[in-house]
Amino acid sequence: MSDETDYDPTPIYLDDGPSRPSLLDDDERTLTPSSEKLWYVVHCYSGYENKVRHSIEQRIETMGMTDKIFDVIVPTEEEIEVKDGKRRTVERRVFPGYILVEMKMDEDSWYVVRNTPGVTGFVGMGNEPTPLRPEEVKQIMDRMSDEAPKVKVTFKLGQKVRIVDGPFNDFIGTVSDIDVAKSKVRVMVSFFGRETPVEVDFLEVEKV
Repeated sequence: MSDETDYDPTPIYLDDGPSRPSLLDDDERTLTPSSEKLWYVVHCYSGYENKVRHSIEQRIETMGMTDKIFDVIVPTEEEIEVKDGKRRTVERRVFPGYILVEMKMDEDSWYVVRNTPGVTGFVGMGNEPTPLRPEEVKQIMDRMSDEAPKVKVTFKLGQKVRIVDGPFNDFIGTVSDIDVAKSKVRVMVSFFGRETPVEVDFLEVEKV
């Protein structure tokens, strides 16, 4: 699991505007009971997502809430990173500090989740927990089920890197363009005294 802890306070929702969801204040929150199974975003301490998930699952069983709380997931995806010249696949949390809970929202189910150790609150609009829209759930699930690991981008424009594979192996240059969609990076290297652009795969360069 990745150690990264920097995250957007509400990264899951697709909307971005004045009505953007935020972490609710328990003292001011309201609740509209729903008999529909919906996915909610729950904030917890970053780095403790799996522990919190396990605790919620235990509470569901011991408190007899299997008819109201159905699933708890920590969204993750596989990522390829290069370290010390070696490639390895790691599991990375998509939204550090957040878990998703599928539930029928009412006072009882809210209480079970909210009072789980490590949970700091629900995310919602105004003063009420807000469920994810179907398209948002699909986007997250598709991302989790993607079989092709993503390549971790560890460099930025203007940074000096070394090419570690191909005909320009061991050349040092400067990153001039990054194409995340194609997992390609363009590096300006000195070739016969002239600055020459070389396009290589993310995995074929390393920081100097």
